[in-house]
Amino acid sequence: MKNRPLFDSDLDGFRDSVHKFFVKEAVPFHAQWEKDGQVSKELWRKAGEMGFLCPTAPEEYGGVGADFRYSTVVMEEAGALGLSGVGFSLHSDIVMPYILRHGTEAQKKHYIPKLISGEMIGAIAMTEPGAGSDLQGVKTTAIKKGDKYILNGSKTFITNGQLCDLVIVVAKTDPKEGAKGTSLFIVEAGTKGFEKGQNLEKVGMKAQDTSEMFFQDVEIPAENLLGDSEGRGFVQLMQELPQERLLVGLTAMAACEAALQWTIDYTKERKAFGKPIMAFQNTRFKLAEMKADIFAGRCFTDRCLELHLEKKLDVPTAAMLKQWTTDLQCKVMDECVQLHGGYGYMWEYPIARAWADARVQRIYAGTNEIMKEIVARSL
Repeated sequence: MKNRPLFDSDLDGFRDSVHKFFVKEAVPFHAQWEKDGQVSKELWRKAGEMGFLCPTAPEEYGGVGADFRYSTVVMEEAGALGLSGVGFSLHSDIVMPYILRHGTEAQKKHYIPKLISGEMIGAIAMTEPGAGSDLQGVKTTAIKKGDKYILNGSKTFITNGQLCDLVIVVAKTDPKEGAKGTSLFIVEAGTKGFEKGQNLEKVGMKAQDTSEMFFQDVEIPAENLLGDSEGRGFVQLMQELPQERLLVGLTAMAACEAALQWTIDYTKERKAFGKPIMAFQNTRFKLAEMKADIFAGRCFTDRCLELHLEKKLDVPTAAMLKQWTTDLQCKVMDECVQLHGGYGYMWEYPIARAWADARVQRIYAGTNEIMKEIVARSL
């Protein structure tokens, strides 16, 4: 969508640089990464050198202190090119902000520069085999013994799970309590007792490494508790969820816009009964309906982005955005596959991969059913 008031000429220049970077460094290799189940670590290091990781990190920790629009550009360009394997947004806009907003000064100085450079790749471990959207139900424990915590439990569906060098782990420091007994911990890869499980085989997002994690009597220094006191984990999680759900909505709309353009191009070229598919009224009406829905969705996401920049994006609004845009994304992908006909079901066509990639958007960052419950509670 052009002529977006929030994006000035400086951001246009940044977008052009990001686009060129992805076209050169990611697009030619993404098909192989889908087979490998993960992207190259070299991509992360190159992105760090270009300043595309953690653009909102403050200058005092080695960042450039840009606002969230710059993160938006990175994720939109990845989405527009179908680069579902590039897990930069979770690293830059979920993991880094947890440390920046809730970590101790020592944690910020130690970890944020390494996240900016790509020296370390970040992940966050919330979901467990028996606990997904209900974060109060986590069973992983971190029990304090002297100057250490002993971490035990397992996690699953962890984005960046194979490549990560550090992971923020949600655990119970007081198993008898619910939300009040939850804390967050920084755990580094290679710590004794911390094992990464298999790289999970998914329906879509095949180049995105998604893993199980296992923690058996993992000794964590007390200073790796995120923040300066126990029991604040649930509050920390709730404070960051609006931005995470905004990320999902922005990604959804970028994918919708790309899918619509691919389909417009295809229907102009593909012929049936001696004329382009675009010449049929059904095709034109379907495309027109999607164009209107996508335009409305983009206006909604940009308004929420504006609210977020003003620190006014609340939990119910972010939930509405996440639910509505991801429902739309799945609808658009399905319509676009249909207009591609049999070719739309072929993996070599980007619309097929985008269709497969879209489905999980309605599940992670809180299922869309949970989003409706959050909105309903605010009525």
